[in-house]
Amino acid sequence: QVQLVESGGGLVQTGGSLRLSCAYSGSTFTDFTLSWFRQAPGKQREMVALITSVGSTVYVDFVKGRFIISRDSSKNTVYLQMNNLNPEDTAVYYCRVDTTNGLRSWGQGTQVTVSS
Repeated sequence: QVQLVESGGGLVQTGGSLRLSCAYSGSTFTDFTLSWFRQAPGKQREMVALITSVGSTVYVDFVKGRFIISRDSSKNTVYLQMNNLNPEDTAVYYCRVDTTNGLRSWGQGTQVTVSS
């Protein structure tokens, strides 16, 4: 079993930045994909970015050039640096891990609110 704990959310003005963290622990795994999702009120949860265990990254179009996903293996933590935020980025942000042996876990989420 894998535990994920997100942190770093908060209230920021339009154009501001936040860095989210997702600390993972539990089962030992080396081959995985860790993704950030978000869910705004009344909307479906959507993927934002992902990073693989070898460092490959994927971003959805609406965050390209603004968000950066990265990983610190020594701290078992994945980060999402979010820049140039706008009110449409307001959502609860979740991290999710998928391992090649079929484990999937979600974090509890962290609220990001961007004021206009």
